[in-house]
Amino acid sequence: MALPVALQLYSVRDDFAADMEGTLKKVKEMGYAGVEFAGLNGKSAAEIKAACEAVGLVPISAHVPIDELVAKPEETVKTYADIGCKYIAVPYVIEERRPGASKFDETVEDIKMIGKLANKYGMTLLYHNHDFEFVKIDGEYGLDLLYKKVPAELLQTELDTCWVNVGGEDPSNFVIKYTGRAPVVHLKDFSGEKSDDMYELIGIKKEGPKRPSGFEFRPFGFGLQNAPNILDASVKAGASWVVVEQDQPSMGKTPLECAKLSRDYLKLLGW
Repeated sequence: MALPVALQLYSVRDDFAADMEGTLKKVKEMGYAGVEFAGLNGKSAAEIKAACEAVGLVPISAHVPIDELVAKPEETVKTYADIGCKYIAVPYVIEERRPGASKFDETVEDIKMIGKLANKYGMTLLYHNHDFEFVKIDGEYGLDLLYKKVPAELLQTELDTCWVNVGGEDPSNFVIKYTGRAPVVHLKDFSGEKSDDMYELIGIKKEGPKRPSGFEFRPFGFGLQNAPNILDASVKAGASWVVVEQDQPSMGKTPLECAKLSRDYLKLLGW
C-alpha cells in the first residue's frame, strides 16, 4: 500500500516565490499529489486555493511559526482553513521555548490553545521536530514529553525522519512508536554526520568556532536513510500522507531537480 506523496514547498521556496503557478504546475507534473506550505508570499487564501485547484494539487498542510499563530491565532488558522489545509504545523521553536527550557510550559499552553482553534476549523495541529527535542529530561525525550503534556486530540506528530535519525533514534521505530498519532510523516534524507553548522542549512546562524562538516541534505533515497523501512513504518503507523522535504539542494542539482529525484525514487518503489 502506497500513501499519497506531497512536497514541502520550502524545498523550492525561491521558485515558488518567483512563480507560484508555474512552480505548482511543475510539482504536479513530477507526480506529487499535494503540497505543504511554508509561507504564502503575500498571496491571499483565495489565490492559493485557486492555484492549487488549477493544477490538481491538494493543499494538505502548512508550516506556520508559533509566534505568528500566537499573535493572531484565529485569523491565522482561518487563513489556512480557507485554503483547504487539513493540517497546520508548528515547524520550529526557539531555545527558550524548547523542552526543559524557561518557556516550555508556555509553549505547551500555546499549543493547546492553537490545537483547539485548529479543531474548531476542522483542522489538526501538528508538531514538526528537529533533533533538539531528543535531549533527555528526567530520562525522557523532550519530544515525548511534549506529546505527553498535550492531548492527542489537540496535537499530532509530524515526524521529520532526518532529524529523528540525527537525534540518535531509528526513524522507522520512532514512527511506529506514534502509531495512530502520525498522520503526516516527513521524508528527508541526508549524508555526513551531525556537526556545529547543520542549522545554517535551514537558515539559522550560530556564532563561534565550528568543526568541519560533511553534512548535507539529499533527495530522498539518495542518502543514509533506510527509505523502504521508513515508508513501511509510515503505512503501519496509519499515516495519511508522506511529505518530501529538502531544506537545501545538493549533488549539483537545483531545488526543483532534487524534488524530482525524490519523487522519481519513490515511483521506483511503487509510490
